[in-house]
Amino acid sequence: MSAHHAVVVGGGLAGVTTALELADAGLRVTLLEGRPRLGGLAFSFKRGELTVDNGQHVYLRCCTAYRWFLDRVEGADLAPLQDRLDVPVLDVAHPGGPRLGRLRRSALPVPLHLAGSLARYPHLSLAERASVGRAALALRRLDPADPALDGLDFGTWLGRYGQSPRTIEALWDLIGIATLNATAGQSSLGLAAMVFKTGLLSENGASDIGWARVPLGDLHDSLARKALDAAGVRTELRTRVTDITRTPEGGWRVDTEGESLDAGTVVLAVPQREAHGLLPAGALADPDKLLDIGTAPILNVHVVYDTKVLKQPFFAALGSPVQWVFDRTDSSGLPDGGQYLALSQSAAHEDIDEPVSVLRAKYLPELERLLPAARGAKVRDFFVTRERTATFAPTPGVGRLRPGTRTDTPGLYLAGAWTATGWPATMEGAVRSGLSAAHAALASLGRHREHPLQEAV
Repeated sequence: MSAHHAVVVGGGLAGVTTALELADAGLRVTLLEGRPRLGGLAFSFKRGELTVDNGQHVYLRCCTAYRWFLDRVEGADLAPLQDRLDVPVLDVAHPGGPRLGRLRRSALPVPLHLAGSLARYPHLSLAERASVGRAALALRRLDPADPALDGLDFGTWLGRYGQSPRTIEALWDLIGIATLNATAGQSSLGLAAMVFKTGLLSENGASDIGWARVPLGDLHDSLARKALDAAGVRTELRTRVTDITRTPEGGWRVDTEGESLDAGTVVLAVPQREAHGLLPAGALADPDKLLDIGTAPILNVHVVYDTKVLKQPFFAALGSPVQWVFDRTDSSGLPDGGQYLALSQSAAHEDIDEPVSVLRAKYLPELERLLPAARGAKVRDFFVTRERTATFAPTPGVGRLRPGTRTDTPGLYLAGAWTATGWPATMEGAVRSGLSAAHAALASLGRHREHPLQEAV
């Protein structure tokens, strides 16, 4: 019966999560994805003999929903976490030459777990380090869910608490740009408070970093497809949805270019503009708000050297346009020695449309400044991947634009990192949105299922 049939539109992390949770609750589920693969924007592709991720995606120990997802698709061992937070930070603008510092946590309770590292952090003065402690204590008192914080920008708040431009650059933006995809001045205080309180000030170990030691496609496509198949989900790739309409019986008809599907539940797990185009009349009181949710780009620069130039698995940079650099040699299957580095450049408004030749001229010399071993190495390959609409823009006021998972029409739900998860546009936010959509749908059907996360999502 169509009443017990759910159609999920979109095969990114939000859509895959929704489909798995609905199927596990006993519904018949069809997942429709327009691309030839699952995984949304966290995917891999082939470039000759290399397997390349479109961008570097990391998560933290506090990302409980994404960790659930990894367990659900049996991929947790392929994306392990650090034993303890340890981030090498290299400042090439230091007057005495490149200087290395580290952001590490200890086994002490919060907030003392970061105190020792901060006290030794060489990229800030003693006064600046002390000011960070005062700002962190004030940050702990904020409630990220307070609507008033949504309309304020994080940069102004930091300034009020004595954070110098250097402190913002060397600490707050170092972390914030990578997680929010925006500078402090362009970020909602509510979202920034959520990131820093949850990641750094909630519990010891919350900020430990995890990342895939295999291509992302192995996790988000291959293993996800295997889990969907095992759960009985019908997955259709290269299938574009053209229309969603209400049936006279109160159900839904989902039209694709090849067939029409009848369903009692439909979940739109696609980007906000695509969702706006598919929403039937009356589904949201003000659907055009979706079009007001801005987007932000991420640029990834990929460099293959003929020899090893980096000993660390990753590092962050200061005093350079380079932000974060990751060693992707092993996961890419790079043959015949050498090393493959991926530069992750968030909030990349200035560079996103630059020609490859311009980016090569900009970033290769910067890598030589950061990594002396790169100065004598031969560049085997240089290419870029661009996501012009990688995330929603976390600008002040975005919270009032993000819809909840329920629409005003029974049986129709929304999922995606851009919905009102309380998180910025991360893999964690995407999975949380999928869980929220699935459990809202199940509740309306009278199928109460225990939520996989301890806290409410």
